[in-house]
Amino acid sequence: MHAESIATARLDLLPLRVEHAAEMTAVLSDPALHTYIGDTPSTPEALRTRYERLVAGSPDPAVSWCNWVLRHRADSHLIGTVQATVTAHTTAEIAWVIGTPWQGHGYASEAARALVAHLRLHSLQTVIAHIHPDHTASASVATAAGLSPTDETHDGETRWRLKLGS
Repeated sequence: MHAESIATARLDLLPLRVEHAAEMTAVLSDPALHTYIGDTPSTPEALRTRYERLVAGSPDPAVSWCNWVLRHRADSHLIGTVQATVTAHTTAEIAWVIGTPWQGHGYASEAARALVAHLRLHSLQTVIAHIHPDHTASASVATAAGLSPTDETHDGETRWRLKLGS
């Protein structure tokens, strides 16, 4: 599986390109974004290097790294990312990040719902997300995308799951 463009009512989910790093450095620059995801804001060079690695793809042929930037259609600015790590063509682990200025407008939920719908088209069986138990905004996004919390934890985060098929 690979990232393909996806359109929603307000967003274009565009396959990640290395060139996106310059604009995304500013989008992801607020240290508050890293409260639950860890690390610190990346320099333009570090983000470019990371994007080069992501665009090159997983070294494991059974794993696909699918990454998108979110372009706000009304003003053409990038506002965040969504990603899916697909394993053995059956399971996708998803994540999302929306830049601070654009939070609270439903963009993460809109993008996550579109991502899950896209994954469903590729006959995946399970979608998983890992969410810090105190991150209520991400829990709301996961709920909007159809995922439910499980009793499982991984690195202190709750595993959320959606079964797409069998």
